[in-house]
Amino acid sequence: MSFEVLAFLFMLSMFLGLELIAKVPSQLHTPLMSGSNAISGITLIGAMVLAGHSGGSTFALILAAVAVFFASINVVGGYLVTDRMLEMFKKKDDKKGGER
Repeated sequence: MSFEVLAFLFMLSMFLGLELIAKVPSQLHTPLMSGSNAISGITLIGAMVLAGHSGGSTFALILAAVAVFFASINVVGGYLVTDRMLEMFKKKDDKKGGER
């Protein structure tokens, strides 16, 4: 594919993603984040497999290491945000562990 086609597809996917996320109700953000974490987990596993089977190619190993790094940040950050969002739905007594 030519650069123009790839650039057009990238811009189109960015626009469609922005429009999709903007129309999601606030009640669905936590499940959406959990689904995104699952996809990032799959990306993380794929990057680790690529790092293990790079075949000695330095470029493939560097690219796999970068993918592992960014996917790890996305998974950990996503779970922290999801946990924080779920804390908002707990009662005040539940947050303290039931102690009075």
